[in-house]
Amino acid sequence: MRGPAVLPRVPGQPELRTARERFDDLALGIVTEVDARWQDKLGLVEYAVEDTPQLPDDWTPGTVPLSSLVRGTGSEPTRLVLFRRPIEHRCDTREDLEAMVLTVVVEQVAELLGIEAEEVDPRYERGD
Repeated sequence: MRGPAVLPRVPGQPELRTARERFDDLALGIVTEVDARWQDKLGLVEYAVEDTPQLPDDWTPGTVPLSSLVRGTGSEPTRLVLFRRPIEHRCDTREDLEAMVLTVVVEQVAELLGIEAEEVDPRYERGD
């Protein structure tokens, strides 16, 4: 069978959200909560989601980063990028995805602040 499973109410506008849109909404919700809690200490941080990282030719096979953190300098803001596909690839359920995004964001913010990840968000659970 070809074609949409759900007919759109508005022609030309998909009725169902894409995986990318659902991931972006999830990431935005988590980032907003964490950033609001630590904004006074974080300063200007630019958050983004990209599908996959651009890996250099000499990258170690078998490892794919889940995020990238580049500290700001001067007038340039700090930039935290989540890589959607590697994160999704490691998750089986929506709950796994939420936990993984929270873990990645919390660990990167903890790195920026120089504190333990457990202090950043009470929902964080270290996966030893």
